[in-house]
Amino acid sequence: MDDYPLLNLFWTMLWFFLWIMWLFLLFRVIMDIFRSDDLSGWAKAGWLILALVLPYLGVLVYVIARGKSMGRRDVQEAKERDAAFKAYIRDAAGTEGGSQKGGHVEGLSKLADLKDRGAITEDEYQRAKSRLLV
Repeated sequence: MDDYPLLNLFWTMLWFFLWIMWLFLLFRVIMDIFRSDDLSGWAKAGWLILALVLPYLGVLVYVIARGKSMGRRDVQEAKERDAAFKAYIRDAAGTEGGSQKGGHVEGLSKLADLKDRGAITEDEYQRAKSRLLV
């Protein structure tokens, strides 16, 4: 440990950190190349070869040339995921339709209101209630 000064340790840690960051950027660029819909197959192959054969230069050129569209694709994908999640929550919570728990409560209250106003008889109320709860 005496032959490796503290400043050299910091420099080594800095270079290791930068190398890890570059690896993350390389994988991010490769993922973006494959998910991009506006590139043809040949263009995807060309970008991939450039990023793998000349990795530092290829990643730098890709980020300069297609960085804005990469960000737009991220935002669009996040919006689609959010919309799908919200639709799933609405479906699971049963706020739409009469087959979920929320629909049962709403349907029963409507039936009780109709019965109280005299629009339906007790027999009709019981039949509708049994259909609703099944």
